[in-house]
Amino acid sequence: MSWKKLTSRTIFENDWMQVQEDHVVNPGGGENFYGHVHFKNVAVAIIALDDANNTWLVGQDRYTLGEYSWELPMGGAPLDEPPLLAAKRELQEETGIRAANWQELMRLHPSNSITDELGFAYVATELTFGETSFEETEELEIRKLPLQDAVAMVLDGQITDAISAAALLCIQTVKTPSSP
Repeated sequence: MSWKKLTSRTIFENDWMQVQEDHVVNPGGGENFYGHVHFKNVAVAIIALDDANNTWLVGQDRYTLGEYSWELPMGGAPLDEPPLLAAKRELQEETGIRAANWQELMRLHPSNSITDELGFAYVATELTFGETSFEETEELEIRKLPLQDAVAMVLDGQITDAISAAALLCIQTVKTPSSP
């Protein structure tokens, strides 16, 4: 038996997400309530690589965690916008970097037990540099470092963001991407 939704109600909603509470019959046949978050955007993260195999991280105070977080440059893409277009915009806004070559590295669901969020990670190469354009909610620190140092930050717990960690570990299993 699979899950069966009996009723659903919206608990909270804003421009980015909707929190639902569903009355369900679970696979074992019991009835219970299941809370979940529907995202109105997909997440996009970018590993920008220069010719020397350096990458860029952004650091910021994350309200939900109450702590500082090092992450890949990332943001959201409305569901009707191609994720790659959003990735290009986010990389430029957060780091001032533009890239001539892009490759999708992976797709993932960061927390599929409570949310339907979909994330995309890209690798950007052939970089040019310009000015950042942070959003009002962003106060970012930009850090350039060798890719292997960013991977080490995942392994020692300095990078805990799920999409950043997955993408940085994934890139170690593939050759340096080239243009599609």
